[in-house]
Amino acid sequence: CLRGLMAIPEPGDDVRLQRRRFALLRQLRDRFNTEGLLLDTLSMGMSHDLEAAIMEGATLVRVGTAIFGERK
Repeated sequence: CLRGLMAIPEPGDDVRLQRRRFALLRQLRDRFNTEGLLLDTLSMGMSHDLEAAIMEGATLVRVGTAIFGERK
């Protein structure tokens, strides 16, 4: 059963670009919902861009680096 969509945008520090990428995924989810494919999950954002993801409607973020630190 498909619950939602997931995206990991290209790395970078430009919050406006991050938000645009996440907004595109949210808009795609919204379009699917209006067409009858009811999705409730937007998995987008990781430790370095979670604020932008949350501002654009993320329902799930991945914060491993914030908790465990950088990978070696």
